[in-house]
Amino acid sequence: MKKIKFSKDEGSDFYKELNERIRNYFESNQIDKTGNRKMIFKIVMYFTLVFVFYFLMLTSSNLGTFFILYIGLGISVLLNAFNVSHDAAHGVAVKSTFWNKLLFQLSFNLQGNNAYVWGKNHNESHHLYTNIEGSDIDVLNNPLVRMTPNQDIQWYHRFQYLYVPFLYLFYSLNWFLFREFLMIFNRSSRTIKVTIPTWEVIKLIFFKIVYITYMVVIPSILLPFGWEYILVAFLLNHFLVSIIFTAVLGVSHLSDYVAHPEPDSEGKLAMSWPKLQMCTSVDYNVNSVFLNWTLGGFNAHALHHLLPNICHVHYIKLLPVFREVARKYGITYMEMTYTQALRSHFRFLKKMGMQQEFKPVSYEI
Repeated sequence: MKKIKFSKDEGSDFYKELNERIRNYFESNQIDKTGNRKMIFKIVMYFTLVFVFYFLMLTSSNLGTFFILYIGLGISVLLNAFNVSHDAAHGVAVKSTFWNKLLFQLSFNLQGNNAYVWGKNHNESHHLYTNIEGSDIDVLNNPLVRMTPNQDIQWYHRFQYLYVPFLYLFYSLNWFLFREFLMIFNRSSRTIKVTIPTWEVIKLIFFKIVYITYMVVIPSILLPFGWEYILVAFLLNHFLVSIIFTAVLGVSHLSDYVAHPEPDSEGKLAMSWPKLQMCTSVDYNVNSVFLNWTLGGFNAHALHHLLPNICHVHYIKLLPVFREVARKYGITYMEMTYTQALRSHFRFLKKMGMQQEFKPVSYEI
């Protein structure tokens, strides 16, 4: 991974005052930055939903009911990831370091994916070097979809905005079946290589077997349906989870409003780290209590990237301070409706498939 040096600019002063104002907010209200009682309730609720849906699914006798409960289980697991796994990975779901680690490992590994790989690369790569090719683990060099200005245009890329939704259906299956295995053999489509410790490779394989066991093998044994129906439910579940996941996260960093900054030959970026976060993230419907509750604050991506040490349950209260400080220092905060963010996402895909050079659209309030 290429280490990047940041420059000092107005974003540096913005970030300094933002942290001071945020610290004053928590101190004056005598509350912690980590999860509160509402967060504890959410943790209990989402884990309970997972176990309840699983139990009901295993005791279902009607095929239609089985499919509904199986899909409900999958969505509950995804919401658990949005609301619990993510904040726990940043150590802010609860006060206890031990419980944060346990919640993260439990909620992530039981999805059949490796908590260590995602947590380390999410915190040390994506959050630090957002949208910088060769440094951000989430930047892809996918031959089917052109998502970075440095990737060569192929003739079929001009149609990518039409066929990408179909590819999105396979996002979680690709993650479960191929993504981490390819990382082990340095065959990943990500633009940086990942080294996975031997113990984590063992855990990776073990939990994938556990996942297949409780999602496919056990239902096939206990339920009065053929294994082919279990497999169909498994695939439908992953298709739906993939669409929801990409719909929530894809619009934040893949937009024709966001930048893809490149460092110079010496690895220095002509902007500060806070400014990088603000120019590479799009937020949508940030005042929505429903989305904050359901998506775990993923719709307030810029806020989260700058303040990952704060639990998402506090985001809505912090937004006025966030906007005020950004305006004071002339820092653009890109917030819009989800519809606008989605349109921008598909404009981005279309432009990247037809234009060799990419210049972000100027965001106007």
